Amino acid sequence: METMQLKKSEIVSDSLKKMESDLRSDKMPLREAVAETCRILFAFGHDSGLSGQITARAEKPGTYWTQRLGLGFDEITSDNLLLVDEDLTVLKGEGMPNPANRFHSWLYRARPDINCIVHSHAPHASALAMLEVPLNISHMDTCVLYDQVAFLGKWPGIPVGNEEGEIISGALGNKKAILLSHHGLLVSGASVEEACVLGVMFERAARLQLLAMAAGEIQPIAHDLGAEAQKWVSTPRRYEATFAYYSRRARRELPAL
Repeated sequence: METMQLKKSEIVSDSLKKMESDLRSDKMPLREAVAETCRILFAFGHDSGLSGQITARAEKPGTYWTQRLGLGFDEITSDNLLLVDEDLTVLKGEGMPNPANRFHSWLYRARPDINCIVHSHAPHASALAMLEVPLNISHMDTCVLYDQVAFLGKWPGIPVGNEEGEIISGALGNKKAILLSHHGLLVSGASVEEACVLGVMFERAARLQLLAMAAGEIQPIAHDLGAEAQKWVSTPRRYEATFAYYSRRARRELPAL
């Protein structure tokens, strides 16, 4: 097929179709993917002691998988994950979940489209949160988050009450991600792979923003181009392939458990 005379829109459309059919990666079972997300985030510098939670909806309505309080991201395996209900009662596994998981319950209630939530206190996102500065998406690499990031400008305190769940779920609205002032980042996805990729890219966007702010004034990108880029990289196949790469990288850098 001769392509040198095609319009950009035609090339984009054809490429998306080819990625759908040809860009394939082995998909992990749900619990393995959640555990792998924890280790990926550790490899990408998201760890902050026992802070942060990764959760994913389980098969039974009103339940989800999460890590056990007391373990770091790098220590999570599919075998030590906990199955909890909305009240954080442990249904399967040993130990207790982080009490801050309560606001995840509110998000799952408010957004049936969300199947996975990543919350971390990654350093660059946390630095922006300390400045009470919203995340600025102004680079092609981070356009997976273009027009998808909300901002909670005032810290409501430790997120262990139902009040914080209502505040955070309300502030997220219909977006995929949010920066929580004096706190950290939160991203959501229709799949574990999507949420993991968005979490990694959120921290990269924050790092780029801080670097750019130190040098001058960040210039916005045109809305139509940002929206085009967001659509280009936001496909299930792209998420799965990127997740698979992140997994290979994490396994090279971290000892096997």
